[in-house]
Amino acid sequence: MKKHKCGWCVGDDLYEAYHDKEWGKPIYDDAALFEFLILETFQAGLSWITILRKRENFRTAFDDFDYKKIANYKEDKLEELRNDAGIIRNKLKIKSAVTNAQNFLKIQEEFGSFSKYIWAFVDGKPIKNNWTNYKDTPANTPLSDAVSKDLKKRGFKFVGSTVIYAHMQATGMINDHEIGCFRYNEV
Repeated sequence: MKKHKCGWCVGDDLYEAYHDKEWGKPIYDDAALFEFLILETFQAGLSWITILRKRENFRTAFDDFDYKKIANYKEDKLEELRNDAGIIRNKLKIKSAVTNAQNFLKIQEEFGSFSKYIWAFVDGKPIKNNWTNYKDTPANTPLSDAVSKDLKKRGFKFVGSTVIYAHMQATGMINDHEIGCFRYNEV
C-alpha cells in the first residue's frame, strides 16, 4: 500500500525523495543549516524543484557548502560562479552567499553555533502545525518575520520572511507535513 504524502511533492521522483528523507527533519548541524540557507536564498523567486535539480551543481560550485571557504571567496571565484550554467547565475545572490557566510561565522562566534542561534527562536524544539492540506500553509508568519528581521539586522541578504519560513520548514524547525502524511509523526 502506498503511503500518503504531502500533496506538494507527489508526482516527481526527486521531490518525493526529498520529502520522504529530508524535508521537515530537524537539523541541528551548522554545515547542513548553512547548505539549506544558501539553497533557500537562491530559491527566492523561483520554484524549489528548480533548486533541487541543481543542488549537486551548487554543492560542487560552492565547495560542498563550506561556509569558511565561501566567506573568503574573491572576485575570480565570483566570476567563475557567474559563468557556471549549472547554478542560478544571479550576481546579487552569488555575492550574498559570501556575505551570508561571513555573517554566519559571526553568529557562530557570538552564540557558539548557528544552530543555537536559530533554534532559540523556537525554544530548541520544532513547532508542530496541524495542516490537512499543504495549500493551507502560510508563506510566512510573525515568527519568520522576526527571524528575517534579526538576520537582516546582522547583515544577511535574501532572507525575507518567506525565504526564512521555507528554511524553517526544510530544517524541521516547523513541522508543516500534512497531518495525514506518513512523515508527520516521524519528524
